[in-house]
Amino acid sequence: MNRTPSRDAPPGGALRARPGRWRRPVAWAIAVAAGVATLIAGVLIATGEGGTPESGPPMHAAEPDFTRPADWSTYRPAMHLTPDERWMNDPQRPFWLDGRWHYYYLYNADYPDGNGTEWYHATSTDLVHWREEGVAIAKYDNGLGDIETGSAVIDTENTAGFGAGAVIAIMTQQHEGVQRQSMFVSTDGGYRFESYDGNPVMDNPGETHWRDPKIVWDDERGEWLMALAEGHKIGFYTSPDLKAWSYRSGFERDDLGILECPDLFRMSLDGDPSNTRWVLAAGVNGGEYGMTTGTAYWTGDWNGTTFAADDAEPQWLDRGADFYATVTWDDPRRSESDRLSSRYAIGWLNNWAYAGDLPTEDWQGGVDSVVRELVLTDRDGRPTLISTPVGELASLEGDAETARALEVTDAAATPLPQPSSDAYRLRVDLRTDGEQAAREVRFRIKQGDGAYATVGVDFASGQAFVARDTDTAAAALPPVYREVRTAPAPPRDGVVTLDLIVDASSVEVFVNDGEQVLSSLVFGAPGANGLSVESVGGTTVIDSLRLAPLTVAPVDRLAARGAG
Repeated sequence: MNRTPSRDAPPGGALRARPGRWRRPVAWAIAVAAGVATLIAGVLIATGEGGTPESGPPMHAAEPDFTRPADWSTYRPAMHLTPDERWMNDPQRPFWLDGRWHYYYLYNADYPDGNGTEWYHATSTDLVHWREEGVAIAKYDNGLGDIETGSAVIDTENTAGFGAGAVIAIMTQQHEGVQRQSMFVSTDGGYRFESYDGNPVMDNPGETHWRDPKIVWDDERGEWLMALAEGHKIGFYTSPDLKAWSYRSGFERDDLGILECPDLFRMSLDGDPSNTRWVLAAGVNGGEYGMTTGTAYWTGDWNGTTFAADDAEPQWLDRGADFYATVTWDDPRRSESDRLSSRYAIGWLNNWAYAGDLPTEDWQGGVDSVVRELVLTDRDGRPTLISTPVGELASLEGDAETARALEVTDAAATPLPQPSSDAYRLRVDLRTDGEQAAREVRFRIKQGDGAYATVGVDFASGQAFVARDTDTAAAALPPVYREVRTAPAPPRDGVVTLDLIVDASSVEVFVNDGEQVLSSLVFGAPGANGLSVESVGGTTVIDSLRLAPLTVAPVDRLAARGAG
């Protein structure tokens, strides 16, 4: 949903997160020494505006470069997607066409002096390297307002009458505070869209909140299915042709604030195509659950008219401070059973509580997460989405440094390999010493000049956590930024695993092979990239550690290709 902040007014209708319920353990009050203390045992082992469909593939560097260009601003990510300038927010679900993923995000070319978003187009062959293609759907072009969140589909059967294979985008437009759903059509493969003459295809019935249509094809019933955010309700609509929509039912919640950015899709449980569940997701305010804004989801059944949840209690796709407006999609190149068994996902790494106040210089609106792969599996008797970084991310990894059987006591910090790159991936397997079990282990990332963020595990409560109250942005941002974010981290066979993707201004922590995720913006001191670990109240054993640099994956910018 578009709520771009301007200089003159706060973002209208922005969700405000309630304070979280999590309290820091007593151990947190122990004074933290400023620097790394005496080193103990551990052996480190070095291991080594407009694109066209005819544009060529993205240019990948012949030799990996692990240092961002000197002229990049302090917090410009090395390998996350950001615009060259101005404002970005909600992702729009990608689709595969003509050998590329086509992806759009909300972009405000007038920020900070004017509001209103449009769809900015980026493409990729691997969901890791991105190429700008320019604005695909411009705002204020058809008299119905700016271009906000929605979804694009490929109309392979020509149900809408614009030709088989036409790309149809349906999204919210807002004019004078009234939200309507409009259709735009592309016959050039998603590069440029034209407004449908019959817009709006769905006129507002008198609702204040009526936005963010998400559309999928319901194979079983041979019709289009839409989920629409309607305040405290997700409305369900069906259509034979993407133009005429019929209301079917609603899924209502009074405990999650104003619902936004819904998603509805079907997945197989544990890869069994004969056992499928529907998943309903939405952007929510999780204050009543000790959360901030984020993406909640429910598994259940869709019978063509109503969605019946397996459990009223929501689950969370990511429990970090900054993961919102999530979209998911499948890969049409896969077999039907494979499409049901896994999906991709991407989210907006930001939070409306401070979205316009970040210490970035040449662009605003945070960044996009790395693309994740989702599978639905039984966890403790409940269908649960498991998230892992997309496999292609490994192509960015350089030679790793590894360590095994490191003992971290509460008397001193243990030496760790120091990141040699602006972005890196840190994997650790953690367990506690049986006789002198630690209460916590804490990894300080982006450490330098007295500033750092903390990623850790509270073994006593079985929680992983991310804390940013000592990074460089914390003092200037609202209190919600300084709240600790937690996720369940029970030992699996005695071990808790963490997989950290760290970039210039973010950390994404995958806990226990993706059972939980904690994604957050983090801002270290300029140029600071130190890494250390400490154990509190006893000994933590790092069974294994792997630190791999991630090469810079710069967005192939329009300017770099000579486009104007």
